[in-house]
Amino acid sequence: MEVVKPVKRNVLLNPGPATTTDTVKYAQVVPDICPREEEFVAIMDEVRQDLVKVVHGNPEKYTAILFTGSGTIIQDVLINSLVPEGKKICIVNNGAYSARMVEIAGYYNIPCVNLEFPTTGLSDLDVVKQTLEADKDIAAVATVHHETGTGVLNPVRKIGKIAHDNGCVFIVDTISTYGLIPINIEEENIDFCMSSAQKGLCGMTGVSWTVGKIEEIEKSKDYPKRSYYCNLFMQYDFFKRVGEMHFTPPVQTVYALSQAIKEYREEGEQARYERLTQCWEAVHTGLEEIGLDTVIDKEIQGHLVVTIKAPQGDKFDFFKLHDYCYERGFTIYPGKMFGLETFRLCNLGQITHTDIENFFIVAKEAFKEMGYTIPISA
Repeated sequence: MEVVKPVKRNVLLNPGPATTTDTVKYAQVVPDICPREEEFVAIMDEVRQDLVKVVHGNPEKYTAILFTGSGTIIQDVLINSLVPEGKKICIVNNGAYSARMVEIAGYYNIPCVNLEFPTTGLSDLDVVKQTLEADKDIAAVATVHHETGTGVLNPVRKIGKIAHDNGCVFIVDTISTYGLIPINIEEENIDFCMSSAQKGLCGMTGVSWTVGKIEEIEKSKDYPKRSYYCNLFMQYDFFKRVGEMHFTPPVQTVYALSQAIKEYREEGEQARYERLTQCWEAVHTGLEEIGLDTVIDKEIQGHLVVTIKAPQGDKFDFFKLHDYCYERGFTIYPGKMFGLETFRLCNLGQITHTDIENFFIVAKEAFKEMGYTIPISA
């Protein structure tokens, strides 16, 4: 892939979109093409096969179905498409993105059992088990693998086993772990996972997908049609018969995704996880040097997001911190925890531990500008 002119590189420490390579950016610069042409259909087919391979899915059992949109669209698709008439969905909810799935179910008037747990820890598996054993109207269970709002990594394999033991389909939001943390979809007891191009594969925003069980998709043909655009079986059936999205795909974004997948394969699944773990460790080192505390126990973090307690007192101003860092090429993000002032540092993209170390050089200066002495005393 030719890079005509290097693009200014920003280090994105927000939870997505992620920092991308110039080769992915330039992959979007292609001759205009109608997406119904065989050439583009072939690219879509290759991308779909590769997306199944990323999570080690058996292509006889699993397929990838793409939709145009950000990650929320694929949450919408799975929640509205996989609950049979007269049945319920149970959402194991310990963060903002599982709570979003509860909201989606509410918008479609789908009966929903909301198992809500504290956002700073893991869900209670005994409660999940008791709930599913007691309510046989629950047909689907959904949760989030990695709650990007906090950094908690949930035990999806255990939740999936409980779901399967009770005859339920298991849906997992892997939007911020797909392509970052090694996943074997069958070993993790996942029937449907989901992701979006701008996250772990470090593509461009605009296309999202599920990798799901073909058998369960075909069953959903007889479920209520709650959405015209966001219906899973309709999109699956169109791919199966025609090889295309039912409606116009984001053509240039798909070219970028194809390039991003190539770069994922070149780096390697384990090498990418180890690189990002080095970044995560560098985040913790930098926070210790500044004197900042984290909210989530390190043992249950997913090596991708760290939520930081803001210093107490009037001197701290997140927007001053953000602007100082942004002007110097680093983007950070506010927290997503009610009742506690926090901010987040996320290492999801094409970055290295050196980028993190350079960020903390800048961050320390920002705290000094706000009147702090480093390290900050409690």
